[in-house]
Formats: sequence, C-alpha cells, structure tokens
Amino acid sequence: MDETKKHKIIDLPYAYSALEPYIDEETMHFHHDKHHQTYADKFNSALEKHPELLEKQVEDLLKNIEQLPEDIGLAVRNHGGGFYNHNLFWAMMASEGEGGHPEGKLLEAIERDFGNFEKFREEFTSTALNHFGSGWAWLVKGVDGKLKVYSLSNQDTPIGAGDRPLLTLDVWEHAYYLKYKNKRADFIEAWWNIVNWNEVARRFEEN
Repeated sequence: MDETKKHKIIDLPYAYSALEPYIDEETMHFHHDKHHQTYADKFNSALEKHPELLEKQVEDLLKNIEQLPEDIGLAVRNHGGGFYNHNLFWAMMASEGEGGHPEGKLLEAIERDFGNFEKFREEFTSTALNHFGSGWAWLVKGVDGKLKVYSLSNQDTPIGAGDRPLLTLDVWEHAYYLKYKNKRADFIEAWWNIVNWNEVARRFEEN
C-alpha cells in the first residue's frame, strides 16, 4: 500500500498526561497508541483489497457502507468506524480549564432543545451510563438543525443517518477500566471536567 494514502490516527492535541486526574496517562497510551492504532491498521488492511477506495475520505465510506464491496463492508463499519470515532474523541477533550464551556449559539441550541444545560447533561449522562455493552454516547446536530442525544453500539457512527457529531463519549471498557474498573458512572462524571466545548461549538457552527 502507498504509505501516503494510509489513514492515520491523529496525534493527541495535548500531552498523554494532560487529562489527569480524570483520564490517566497509562490509559491514554493504551487507548490511543494501541486500541486506536489497531482500528486504523485493520481499516487500511481492508481497503488494500480495493485500492481505489483509498482515495475516498473515511466519512464518505461510512456514509455509504451499503454501496461498498461486500467483502469489506463489515470491516469498514467496524474498523473504519473505530478509526473515525476515536479521531473525534481525542479532539473533543482538553485539559481542565482549556476547553471552555458552552456559550453563544451552542448554548442557545442546548437550551432550546433540552430545556437547559443541566437537563442536557443529565440526558447525556443517563444515555452513556445505561448503554448496554460497548459503544458510544453522542450529541448530534440533525439535518433539521436540532440537537439530539443517543447511543450507538460498537463502532457505529451517526453520519450514516445524516447527523453531524458534536460530542461523543467512548463507553467501551478499555476507555476507563484501568483507572475506574467497572465504575462507568465515575468515569462519566469525571469526563465532564475535560469536555472541549470550544471544539463542540466549532463543529456546531460549521456549515
């Protein structure tokens, strides 16, 4: 495979220790360097079977999985989804105090569609906490411009349904087990301290 065409995981936009004490440095190394890299490797391996697809953006592939060759559709869904979701996840966090807080048009939309920020936070937390098994909790902007919260299993993404991801939380056990063991609720509560609201707002305001 042409190395220049390979899909590459993003570098963390902060130090591995930057999210301490909420997400520990050891977890960040394993999660980013091992888990995420494995998704990228398997995604690229699947695309090697159909090199013409290397020219396409991951978003285009995930939006049109049903149109892909049958022999790689599932691999793109799982490993391409894992590659894509994690790239979003890293960008949607920042060290405490660096990520801002909801304001402006984003806050207005949250208040419009959820009542107030606390109600939104409660709904997102409940969605993440009660998701059965592995998956992700999402805040998305629908094609109608309204905000929605839901969860998806495994490495599925919202973009196939036309929704724009604004914020996501990985609730696979590998995201938190080294520090929090089976206490997903503690992980979710801690994670709110490192949400990058500046990035969420940027994504919200994109055309």
